[in-house]
Amino acid sequence: QVQLVESGGGLVQPGDSLRLSCAASGRAFRHYGLGWFRQAPGKEREFVAGISWSDDNTHYADSVKGRFTISRVNAKNTVYLQMNSLKPEDTAVYYCAASYLTFAQDMGDASNREDNYWGQGTQVTVSS
Repeated sequence: QVQLVESGGGLVQPGDSLRLSCAASGRAFRHYGLGWFRQAPGKEREFVAGISWSDDNTHYADSVKGRFTISRVNAKNTVYLQMNSLKPEDTAVYYCAASYLTFAQDMGDASNREDNYWGQGTQVTVSS
């Protein structure tokens, strides 16, 4: 069993930066691929970024590539999402997810697995 708790969301202006954190409880954190997803009002949930369970390989949605960086610190059971050059279209509820033995490039497709774990979400609003 893994419990995920996101933090770090807030209201920022276009061009600002924000760092989201997702703290995990439970055992075997290092055996989980981790990802960030987001859902804007009236839209479906979409993949944002993923990091492999076995190494630091990462994978990003085209819309955030070059602006967002996902990282993990296994010793702290935490995954981060550094978001730079934020745009109004980045406004959404951001969720972290853990998927057992999943690689970064597969996190998006693996998001519907029944054995995944999800956090409760944190709101990010980018507005002037």
